[in-house]
Amino acid sequence: MDQRWWGQAYVRGLLLDGRRKSVEPMAARLGVDGNRQALAHFITSSPWDPAHVRARLARRMHKAIGPEALIIDDTGFLEDGEASACVSRQYTGTAGRVTNCQVGVSLHLATDRAPAAVDWWLFMPASWDPTSAEADADKVARRTRCQIPARAGHVEKWQLALDMIDETRSWGIDVPLVVADAGYGDAAAFRLGPEERDLPCAVGVSGRHTAHPADARPVQPPYAGTGRPPKVRYPEPARTMKDLAVAAGKAFARPVSWREGSRPGRCRSGFKRMYSRFVALRVRPAGRGIRKAADDPELPERWLLAEWQTGETEPTSKIGRPGFER
Repeated sequence: MDQRWWGQAYVRGLLLDGRRKSVEPMAARLGVDGNRQALAHFITSSPWDPAHVRARLARRMHKAIGPEALIIDDTGFLEDGEASACVSRQYTGTAGRVTNCQVGVSLHLATDRAPAAVDWWLFMPASWDPTSAEADADKVARRTRCQIPARAGHVEKWQLALDMIDETRSWGIDVPLVVADAGYGDAAAFRLGPEERDLPCAVGVSGRHTAHPADARPVQPPYAGTGRPPKVRYPEPARTMKDLAVAAGKAFARPVSWREGSRPGRCRSGFKRMYSRFVALRVRPAGRGIRKAADDPELPERWLLAEWQTGETEPTSKIGRPGFER
């Protein structure tokens, strides 16, 4: 009962006007209900499973916004000192560099107008996992002080994302399309995940990854009749995604306008529409982790979408990276 009361007080503290959302200033805004120690205890020692709250949130937001996509992302929380769990020197887009921070992997239901975060997990770097070869003794020693359960260990971000997709679907949430940037799309195991779950997906990939053109066909190398027969393989080496898009040529790019932006313009709504040019190719992704049917030597076909902005000499990675769509 006490935890329920302080939960309500904490939410009221978040909603009241005030810039800082940490416990001490929130307690001051709450007046007679602002017991700083009790609020801090609520935050650090809440005993219930948050999945039930997240499930109710997901169902409510699914009904409210009618999501068109499920977006996977991560956010860095800049931290220092020894009191916060899973802080490590790692890259975060929040700062645009490697720094001391926590990283949270999140799942959002979204339309082009309304996103809603409905699931989020804290990423544990390998240095915090006592079973990892990269374990750091000082960080492992801080696990108890940070109240990290003994069973919690390092899991790659892409695997956390797949686990969250499974959790969200278990709540009865329909997933129309999975979307993620190259931080996840570069992992072949992540790209395989939605396919195994029969979910459509569009993910970013770095231009350095390789593929064969869609019309490429594997061949059986000559066999002299001694030893193990050589495996069926593609006669030409795979090319990078960037090279395939460049080979198609700028003339192959098509203009696409997809939604209104935030800048003023001459459109009917008063805002400019988002616009760019894209090359769309059918390719056969290659490299490690790519699976093909046991009875079919051909690699599976996928769409490669590469943004090629007007005035640029090659596809760009500044706004839209090359991506796969199933």
